[in-house]
Amino acid sequence: MNDFTFTAAAAERFAALALANVRQEFPNHPQHVWLAVDDGRPPHELHPAFYGSYDWHSSVHMHWLLARVRRLHPGLPQRAAIAEVFDRHCSPAAIAGECAYFVRPHTRSFERTYGWAWLLKLADELALDDDAPTRRWSNALAPLAELIATRYRDYLPRAAHPLRYGLHSNSAFGLAFALDHARRIGDPALEALLVDTATAWFVDDRDAPAAWEPSGADFLSPVLIEADLMRRVLAEDAFADWLAGFLPGLARRDPASLFTPASVSDRSDPQIVHLDGLNLSRAWCFRGIAAALPAHDPRRAIALAAARVHLAAGMAGLASGDYLGEHWLASFATLALTG
Repeated sequence: MNDFTFTAAAAERFAALALANVRQEFPNHPQHVWLAVDDGRPPHELHPAFYGSYDWHSSVHMHWLLARVRRLHPGLPQRAAIAEVFDRHCSPAAIAGECAYFVRPHTRSFERTYGWAWLLKLADELALDDDAPTRRWSNALAPLAELIATRYRDYLPRAAHPLRYGLHSNSAFGLAFALDHARRIGDPALEALLVDTATAWFVDDRDAPAAWEPSGADFLSPVLIEADLMRRVLAEDAFADWLAGFLPGLARRDPASLFTPASVSDRSDPQIVHLDGLNLSRAWCFRGIAAALPAHDPRRAIALAAARVHLAAGMAGLASGDYLGEHWLASFATLALTG
């Protein structure tokens, strides 16, 4: 599966993984600040919508996977099971519970900005489908999406510097999905804030230290995810020029480490298995970069070839059978295949 074809068989396989995970409450890794000695509650009480898949953000992007496969493959055998999950998890009551968690004390930075970005991605995916159940789920999710958008409006003016490492808090990742959302809902003020922030943080970057990648727990490439953001910010010719300064070795496939999939030595290790995700996210970034370059640009073919190699490597992680990868990797594979 290295040609970006999202087959019905792949959709069925990924749906089965996601359905199992979004309803599996334990093991669970909450990011919960206790306010008192008796403030510990089970995950489904803290997060009535997104309690499964080990942690909140993974639950959100596995729900995105379910919405995506349901839309792209209407004949999916799990269609009814997916609807049952969304009827329960994207009900007005469940989303009200999620909103209530976000306004608790000490949640200002909860899931900032990785989980925020995926929640907006889920909202955007639901908006793409126009059947009655999806409209119902989309309307129910809307208050949480608006709450997250408000978090961006509050946070970005206070954030003087980006976070550049390849983990959850990566700023470029958080801006990219939020920018897609702002444009989808037609919010020019939010779009301007996101574009201005991305420009201030990244437009002057040159000679990115791509040879330093990967680090041992990355699931995002700091270099490629920044480029994937800037293709959204800059016009085609401006992006091509920016990329030439940012990754001057791209046309020569240099540095080699950026074009070589990361090896994953232990898929039972919760940090090392991130490297499967790195290979898949590199695939979607290389695809996005290729699509944003002018048709005659030779770097398009180079980026697409790199995307295929990384996709093939990343798919190997889905066969491990280990929950530490299974609770999230299929969503990265789905984005790599369908992005």
